Amino acid sequence: MAVALVGLPGAGKSAVGRRLGQRLQLPFIDTDHVIERRIGCTIRDYFERHGEAAFRDVEQAVIAELASTRDAIVATGGGAVLREANRHCLVGNFHVLYLRSSPEDLFRRLRHDVKRPLLQVADPLGRLHELHGVRDPLYREVAHAIVETGRPPISTLVNMILSQLELAGVVQLPPQADILVEPDEPASSDD
Repeated sequence: MAVALVGLPGAGKSAVGRRLGQRLQLPFIDTDHVIERRIGCTIRDYFERHGEAAFRDVEQAVIAELASTRDAIVATGGGAVLREANRHCLVGNFHVLYLRSSPEDLFRRLRHDVKRPLLQVADPLGRLHELHGVRDPLYREVAHAIVETGRPPISTLVNMILSQLELAGVVQLPPQADILVEPDEPASSDD
């Protein structure tokens, strides 16, 4: 079964997903990258030209297409859970992990990020609190498990997730996967 990662912007979905894919020897798919290839521009540019609703339409189509994907790690956009159709698709077709971080930890990671359209506001920390308030219950609704991503390094998070996935019977670890140690990268890169 494919694994989907959900969570707020900066929670580490892309960085953790990439490393998890490497460790499980599975392809990693970032829905934001799939969307950008499809629309032919950055998500930020698309937001500015067409608005959030049009972006969410494209996002919904991409998630529906990825629902047939097996044996992959899929990182979703932070707002993917806003649509009920996406939530049903995620729960029915993926083992969903909610990578949860506090708004303060996210702000620390994202304070210099200019690529995320929803955070290009006068008070990004306030916006993160607002997003968390709206989205946290939706992430919890779709999640098979919650992983706190506050400050642990990527390698620690991946090891925690691997243990959870193996205990849940979702994956069988490749030989010696539990002793593989890799250098860490920032949690918010490309997420």
